[in-house]
Formats: sequence, structure tokens, C-alpha cells
Amino acid sequence: MKLKEAFVALPTILSCMTEPVATADLADEIGPDIRSCDTQFTAFGGREVFAGPITTIKCFQDNLLVKQTLSEPGNGGVLVVDGDASIHTALVGDIIAGRGVDNGWAGVIVNGAVRDSAILRTLDIGVKALGTNPRKSTQTGSGEKNVPVEIGGVTFNPGEIVYSDQDGVVVRES
Repeated sequence: MKLKEAFVALPTILSCMTEPVATADLADEIGPDIRSCDTQFTAFGGREVFAGPITTIKCFQDNLLVKQTLSEPGNGGVLVVDGDASIHTALVGDIIAGRGVDNGWAGVIVNGAVRDSAILRTLDIGVKALGTNPRKSTQTGSGEKNVPVEIGGVTFNPGEIVYSDQDGVVVRES
């Protein structure tokens, strides 16, 4: 395949992939309509680049749904947790992230805080969050799963594909 033909085929190839792709390349391909999250997350996991189908949770200072979801088969997916940007309590720590590793999740994006950051960096999972807090969250089970969540000007819909790397977070339809 010639270079020009490969470039023309790029949109078709990318639309079928859930493997990590550089978000800057996606921005170049998609153009001004790109769904790039404005929130500036920090990477905490052992994988800096990850991608996969989205599962969502909306919760506030309660991580029981997060724990339950990462205990289920992830099949290379990414859990997007909207914790309402609260950094008062951590929604993910080493034990919960470890469940994600054991169950095949590619990553977790938390609009909130994480803890056990030194250990998170050793785990084979992508973890992005706003920051850290050693304080535990409650575990009452309040929240919603598989609902659209809006973070940083982008709506994350269950089943869509999210791409995350050092440059940011981009969402595409599946």
C-alpha cells in the first residue's frame, strides 16, 4: 500500500480500532469537531496510553459501584467515573484498581481523586484522575451506572470508545 493510500484509509482504520491511538493523530483526523476533554487529568497508572469501550459511573464520594464494576470482566474497556470533581475522598485505590487489572480493564478515568498512587504506578492499567487524597470514600452504593456523563465539555456515552495518552482524552462513537 502506498503512503497516500494508507493516509486515505486512516479514518476507516481508526474507526474500527480500540487499540491505543495517539490523541493528536485523532485530532488531526477529526478536525475541529473532535471530542477532546478539556479537563487536565494526571496519569497515575502503570499504562500511560490506553483505549477501549466506555462504561460509565456517576457517583459522589461513594465508590461501591466502582469496586463492583471493576470486579466484573472488563474485556479491554475503560471505566469513566464522574465523581463530580470532588477530591475530598478517593474513588479508586490500589485494591480496586488491582481488581480492574485482574478482570481485564484497560483503564479508569476518574473525575475525582485516587489514593495509593505509588502502587497504582506499578499496576498494568491506565489510571487518570484529578489528584490524590488518602481519605476513603463511603460504600453505600449510591450512584448510577451506564448513564451519559459530562466531563470537561465532553459527553462520555457507554459503548463509545475513549482514547487516552499523555496529550489528553478523546471520545469517538463506536
